[in-house]
Amino acid sequence: MADPLIPRPAATVTLVRDAPGGFEVLMMQRNFKSVFMPGMHVFPGGAVDPHDGSPDIAALCAGLDDADASRKLGVSRGGLAYWVAAIRESFEEAGILLACDGKGDMVMLDDAIRAERFHSYRRRVEHGEHPLSEMLRDEGLQLPLQQITYFSHWITPVGAPRRYDTRFFVAEAPQAQQPLHDNRETINHVWVRPAEALSLHKAKKFDMRTPTIHTLRLFAEHDSVASLVRRLQALGDIPVIEPRIARNGRRVLPGDPEYDAAGTESGRGAF
Repeated sequence: MADPLIPRPAATVTLVRDAPGGFEVLMMQRNFKSVFMPGMHVFPGGAVDPHDGSPDIAALCAGLDDADASRKLGVSRGGLAYWVAAIRESFEEAGILLACDGKGDMVMLDDAIRAERFHSYRRRVEHGEHPLSEMLRDEGLQLPLQQITYFSHWITPVGAPRRYDTRFFVAEAPQAQQPLHDNRETINHVWVRPAEALSLHKAKKFDMRTPTIHTLRLFAEHDSVASLVRRLQALGDIPVIEPRIARNGRRVLPGDPEYDAAGTESGRGAF
């Protein structure tokens, strides 16, 4: 049984696309019946699975190997699994597959028959009936990891019922694919400009957690996907951000006046 005090490795992917007057980010709304973050608007993501770091899947990755991925994350080994997990979770939760063919072209799902075939794959991958690596081999696809940028690192506060050590990535969504929530873990999805999402949150119409808000504030400083990605690719060392729970229940970040005094062994909730 996993130790609840040890955060579980996880990956989150922010899918973005250019739109008139700026760019949009894809957000999913979690089921109100979920034990973890019910009703929250989130980016696709989840825990890293053992298969995400298997040799089978590593052989199907392009543009990045485990040594380079691990160096970017500041770990000794196993870094590639986070990139793979980000792609797998995007496919499972949002129906967006970040994969390319042998020519480097992103997979297109705008044909009804092809879309239905991959929808079937999605269900089987999600339920562990068909490994992602088998689907990729069956379809002659690879994972273009060079198109996915790592930019942030958060660890859930001590005391939360579920703790995650989460790496955040950004990727441009393929043009010939449409997101589709699964009506199980997620009940809705929306493309939204970062500034608009923040305004909706302020108006209490868009419930979000601290890392999501922090990410959207960063994104709101840019007016195109290219500008955002250039900024994120230019980042140096990525610091780990570990929120704490203050005595009044408020989540505080490093640099906040209450941070040093906030207990690290109490509090409930994620991030």
